[in-house]
Amino acid sequence: MLFPAIWAEAANVARRLEYKGGEFIMRHLIAVGLLLLLALSACVQHSVTTITSTPDRSSENEAEAVYTEVRNKMVEEQIRSRGITDTGVLLAMAKVPRHRFVPAEYLSEAYGDYPLPIGYGQTISQPYIVALMTQYLEIRPGEKVLEIGTGSGYQAAILAELTDRVYTIEIVEPLGQQAAATLKGLGYNVNCKIGDGYYGWEGKAPFDAIIVTCAPDHVPQPLLKQLKDGGRLVIPVGVPGYYQTLWLIERKGEQSRSTNLGGVAFVPMLGEH
Repeated sequence: MLFPAIWAEAANVARRLEYKGGEFIMRHLIAVGLLLLLALSACVQHSVTTITSTPDRSSENEAEAVYTEVRNKMVEEQIRSRGITDTGVLLAMAKVPRHRFVPAEYLSEAYGDYPLPIGYGQTISQPYIVALMTQYLEIRPGEKVLEIGTGSGYQAAILAELTDRVYTIEIVEPLGQQAAATLKGLGYNVNCKIGDGYYGWEGKAPFDAIIVTCAPDHVPQPLLKQLKDGGRLVIPVGVPGYYQTLWLIERKGEQSRSTNLGGVAFVPMLGEH
């Protein structure tokens, strides 16, 4: 569509330049010359437009640099200072971009020392609680870990920094789908499932460690049965709407040992049990 317009303009200019007794060849030479000049000008203008419309990555890189700085500050002031010493956990918390797991309206609070709503009555846990529960799991590379309550996917990403065998279950389908997409977009190879986490993931059991990020009013027996001998379960237990107790349960053969880790506040476990 560009060149017919240029040709028409060149022809008009040539006619205006026609001498009274002018020669045919001269008129056409002028027209061709003007055509070439107009075409060159149009190409240059198109190139400039193309260049200026190319996304500027510098501002994006600057934003990520700011997030990295804030994330490192979070690790030092909120996590390490409170007694988290596991090197793998500290490195994972410093690496995973928490701001990618929160709704857009909470980006400025992504690294705050508190949980944030993520929709459907669910939350992304306080960074310190994520680190604390992960440290008690004592995950080693290659171990198989199950998470109950995918939520935003943030906890699953932290786990994926520690082992390449992470399984996670979410009962709220839209949240589970969004979390799976976020994890995949960030390059995490996490096995995601929509379902009732109370019953665990029997087809993938047994697990070296299980973490529950929602609070049932009792310890689900299916989860205990899906632990390996020597496996660890970290779970908040308590009545919905009140503070719960965080427990570390270690399986020893057919027996288990429970350790009270203190009071916490989690959303209740959903489902009919």
